[in-house]
Amino acid sequence: MEPDTAPPRVDPAAIERIASLRRERDAVILAHSYQPPEIQDLADFVGDSLELSRAAAATPHRTVVLCGVRFMAETAYILAPEKTILMPAPDAGCPLAGCMTPEDLVAMQESFPGALPVVYVNSGVELKALAYSCCTSANAAAVVEAVPADEIIFGPDRNLGLFVERRTRKRMRIFPGSCPPHARLTAGDIALARASWPDAEVLVHPETPPECWDAADHVLGTGGMIARVAASGASRFIVGTEEGMCYRLGRLFPGREFRTAGSIHCPNMKKTTPGLVASALESMETAVRFDESLRAAAHASVMRMASIG
Repeated sequence: MEPDTAPPRVDPAAIERIASLRRERDAVILAHSYQPPEIQDLADFVGDSLELSRAAAATPHRTVVLCGVRFMAETAYILAPEKTILMPAPDAGCPLAGCMTPEDLVAMQESFPGALPVVYVNSGVELKALAYSCCTSANAAAVVEAVPADEIIFGPDRNLGLFVERRTRKRMRIFPGSCPPHARLTAGDIALARASWPDAEVLVHPETPPECWDAADHVLGTGGMIARVAASGASRFIVGTEEGMCYRLGRLFPGREFRTAGSIHCPNMKKTTPGLVASALESMETAVRFDESLRAAAHASVMRMASIG
């Protein structure tokens, strides 16, 4: 499948309202790399989930518009509770984050009482509050190695857990969750893409199945993909992650060509529109908030993740 290269769906009225409301609300707009082109274009900063949270905490603006899915807005609030964190599409959940519940984690802890839990940042705040540490796709193996236990409970993503298991000496107890769009990618999809672009490098995300890692040239999170393209001499890249990443890479590296491997499309990531951004800034009614004791517990695991890099 070719990347999502359709022109951004421009809504001039919404863009004009956003420009005015940005100043009025002292707002910054942060967007994930999987967001639609028109949202990436109007954002002040585009990045991965951890980068967005750090940007939310570091910005001098008092209002943060987080264009992504719920766990990203929650993580931004964990790190920046003094700011108003607006989520323009409040119904944009994440099936991966929602597939593992706190009850699931407690049950695993009862089954493996000597293990310490590490949860992927793609998880709900309640799960983060119960974990010893969070991790990103980029630092998951390093976080697991740093945990003061030989046995690790890992969730919610099974594929990322297996990826870490290949790279650590720890005994991994892995929850069987997945990101549905990433989990659908196959080695056959990659082979078809390579057949049309035989000179391309293949970059896949660790949320894809192990057969895809073995068929790829590099297995990387979104930040790692950007770094790899910057360092590579290749002119074409087949990208095994959500299609919005092809748009971002194309903007960052206009002299290169990018296409997706198979069809990795997240409908929740596409729910944000310029009109919803404008409405959120007008009403200020889509703010993410939760109990301070829950935030503080989750903050401890997020900071352990952040300390690893």
